[in-house]
Amino acid sequence: MNLKVTEYILDKNKWTQELKLLRSALQELPLEEDIKWGIPAYLYKGKNIIGMSAFKNYCGLWFHQGIFLKDENKLLINAQEGKTKAMRQWRFNSLKDIDVELVKSYALEAIDNAEKGKAIKPQKNKTPIIIPQQLQNELDSNSLLLEKFDSFSLSKQREYVNYLIEAKRETTKQKRLEKIIPMILKGIGLHDKYRK
Repeated sequence: MNLKVTEYILDKNKWTQELKLLRSALQELPLEEDIKWGIPAYLYKGKNIIGMSAFKNYCGLWFHQGIFLKDENKLLINAQEGKTKAMRQWRFNSLKDIDVELVKSYALEAIDNAEKGKAIKPQKNKTPIIIPQQLQNELDSNSLLLEKFDSFSLSKQREYVNYLIEAKRETTKQKRLEKIIPMILKGIGLHDKYRK
């Protein structure tokens, strides 16, 4: 048992019993338990198969390649319509909503699909990065900052750029710039704390 998963479950007071039941069902299958993106994750041969999480009004399972599941019971939804292509979610509102055998059958089908290589790969963002003037000024005046920023992958650079351009007010942009400069200098990506 992964202690971090246990901590996660115990921390979700409202959904602890539901999460324990889901976990026990998934642990009967050939899945490796881990924490990814701050939530329990279940992997098969290194591939993400299922995520488990709790929110205010429900807890649920996320099937990373859920689009390939038959879902004859019509239980799965696309929780982020227009954003998510492959992932599907199964929500539970109470302990009685959880049919352990059905959960296991969906999980086994997801494992089988992974074995068959059924997957939609995330598409890389090909749009060029346009660095905001405030950041560009800092990069131009600090060669170490420029070197560290250039060493990041395009996706990490894009995270920093988007973080700045999403701010509406100039004061917010300036505060964000002051926050990210030390992170860039330390070689830390904006969202590294959420990655494993």
